[in-house]
Amino acid sequence: MSPLPVSGSTHDEEAVSPGRARNFGAAFASIPACLAAVVMVCVVAMALLAPLISPHSPTAIAPAQRLMEPTAEHMLGTDALGRDTFSRIVYGSRLSLTVGAGVTFFSVALGLLIGVFAGYFRAFDMVVMRVMDGLMAIPGILLAIALIALTGASLTTVLVAIIVPEVPRVVRLVRGVILNVRSEAYVEAAVTLGSPVGRILWRHLIPSTVAPLTVQATFVFASAILTESTLSFLGAGLPSEIPSWGNMMADGRMYFQLKPGLILLPGFALAITLLSVNILGDVLRDRLDPKMEKRT
Repeated sequence: MSPLPVSGSTHDEEAVSPGRARNFGAAFASIPACLAAVVMVCVVAMALLAPLISPHSPTAIAPAQRLMEPTAEHMLGTDALGRDTFSRIVYGSRLSLTVGAGVTFFSVALGLLIGVFAGYFRAFDMVVMRVMDGLMAIPGILLAIALIALTGASLTTVLVAIIVPEVPRVVRLVRGVILNVRSEAYVEAAVTLGSPVGRILWRHLIPSTVAPLTVQATFVFASAILTESTLSFLGAGLPSEIPSWGNMMADGRMYFQLKPGLILLPGFALAITLLSVNILGDVLRDRLDPKMEKRT
């Protein structure tokens, strides 16, 4: 008679260990996502509660208090015009989130509308995609600078200048999804049965774009914030008196050796915000894409 297997044998341990390793890996991988979520909650709360959090007006000039070191009254010091650095960083988060949300909403809305029609109505596909290819051939930052130079610097102009380069990327994504779904049997059956075009689009095609658009929206959000900061840093964005992280870094360039915090503090706020948004975007991609989930 063969001996009974002993509980806790090497074979059992080898069978259990991969599952434990996967659980441990999943728990470890969730730590950056949790930290990113906490950071974004803090940034959003800071933007919403800016008037309550800020001890001073972000635009109040006090030449007698210029380039002050951190004190009880100015916890992060002041800039070259005596403006409170902490207050300007807080209000800068409000501006960055406003730009990111506005660009994301309009880019996704326009990209979805154009992409659906380009993917479903083949007669429009060639013309629409050639226009999109032409826009994508121009570097986004140069196109934004050109639009701002023609119309003047304002929040609306900056939004439009950032939206225009982002729309083609969304259009290409939506068009690709629609082309794949349009060849499915249930869509062809609906077309054969004479279902109205609006019903086919709304019930069969548009829902298939929700998952990829959700992931793309996070990257558009981060790209919009970065582009706005870059434009402001180059002097082609919002007026310098408006508190934005890009303007703060631009104003602090001349005083970097004397007071590096004028650049490092808003730069850190920008970097940690973009990093958090990108981490959350990666998490959404892994959760919403079945192929990525299987690989994980």
